[in-house]
Amino acid sequence: MARRILWASLVLTPVTLAARYAFHADATTLFVLSALALVPLAWLIGEATDHAAQHTGPGVGGFLNASFGNAPELIIALFAVSNGLPKVVRGTITGSVVSNILLVLGAAMIAGGDGQIDRRSLRLQLAAVFAAVLVLLIPSVPGWHGSHERHSLYVVTLPVAAVLLCAYVVITVYNLRLHRGAERAAPHESAWPLRTALGWLAVATVATAFVSETLVHSLEAFGHAVGLGEFFIAVVIVAIVGNAAEHGGAVVVARKGNLQLATEIAITSSMQVAVFVAPAVALLSWLVGRGLPLSFRVIEVVTMGAAALLGALVVWDGRSRRWEGFALVGLYGVAVAWYAVG
Repeated sequence: MARRILWASLVLTPVTLAARYAFHADATTLFVLSALALVPLAWLIGEATDHAAQHTGPGVGGFLNASFGNAPELIIALFAVSNGLPKVVRGTITGSVVSNILLVLGAAMIAGGDGQIDRRSLRLQLAAVFAAVLVLLIPSVPGWHGSHERHSLYVVTLPVAAVLLCAYVVITVYNLRLHRGAERAAPHESAWPLRTALGWLAVATVATAFVSETLVHSLEAFGHAVGLGEFFIAVVIVAIVGNAAEHGGAVVVARKGNLQLATEIAITSSMQVAVFVAPAVALLSWLVGRGLPLSFRVIEVVTMGAAALLGALVVWDGRSRRWEGFALVGLYGVAVAWYAVG
């Protein structure tokens, strides 16, 4: 029954686009519709990833889910830059890194229960997130005094972004090789063919991109209508909705008992946002508007670094425990409360 409802809910995507382009609905309606439309799309990406992972294994499966799931986030960020919302972009990056580690990893551990996880892969990627946060201090610290949008900070950002992208390539190649030799399990007979799974991933990703653009389009007006600050909307609401694919996908596969894939989805997505999406947006930002300095506020740097350290502490022994999942989700609640007053 739940699967039928989710399949039927995919109609929310054309409904959302029709509401915007044909009926010119107000911002609040568009924001709510686009947020709801992302839920079944997230489920579809998670479902397709689960089937693809039966052919490729959890390491590559997590990479596929994070890659397809973060493609819309990159698009959201570029749309936000073109709309003159640099604070929203940095806030969304921060919220994505923090929510994937604390909220998504925690929810996956709660849904999947106690079990084994791949500590080598998760340690490596969490170390990469923490290292990226340290590197981002280079353009961030000067921004703590004066404007975050100074052109000089963008100039400093460019070599930092280049280093992060090079690091991403090295980490990804190494991590995929780490999994390659160990993952050759035969797929279940009910699994979709690999081409079918990848096809659904591509379709869901494109649909998510269109719906996400509508979300960004309605963001400012929605914030004014409900009385929420731009930073809070970006770091909490947009980050969660923009990462709905990873959020839903990780929980879906964890509930099916594939805890290793679920944790890979959560951590790989966080690593990709910190080491790939952030520098890629910075380098591409001049094509759609002003250059985007990766100059993060103190609250953003602290929460990203703390999330990476806490995540590493949880996965260090290669075991998942349900109580640790509850602890991570609780800590995410603390971070959200800090964002609300920050």
